[in-house]
Amino acid sequence: MSFPVGASGDEKVRAYIRIYGVVQGVFFRANMQRVARSLGVNGWVRNVADGSVEALVEGERAKVEELIKWALRGPPAARVERVIVEFREYRGDLSDFVIRY
Repeated sequence: MSFPVGASGDEKVRAYIRIYGVVQGVFFRANMQRVARSLGVNGWVRNVADGSVEALVEGERAKVEELIKWALRGPPAARVERVIVEFREYRGDLSDFVIRY
C-alpha cells in the first residue's frame, strides 16, 4: 500500500477505511479500537451488512497510516482479503475511538 507522497507525518488527516474478507465475528472491531486508542487516533469502526468492516479515522498522518497497516493484517483470526482507503479532508470532529452498532 502506498500513501500520498510529500506529506509530513504530523499532518492531520482523515481516512475512510473499508476492510473485506473474514472480518466479522473475529474481534476485528475491538482490536481496531484498542490499536487506534494506543496510537491516539480518533474515529469509529462498525460492521457492514455485506460482511465487511468500515472505519472513519482522524489523527496524525503517521499514526493513521500505522492503523491502516494494522488493518491490512487485522487480528489473528481475521482473513483480510482487500482494504480500500480514501483520504478525505481533515475535519477534527471525531473524539475518542468507538465501536458503532
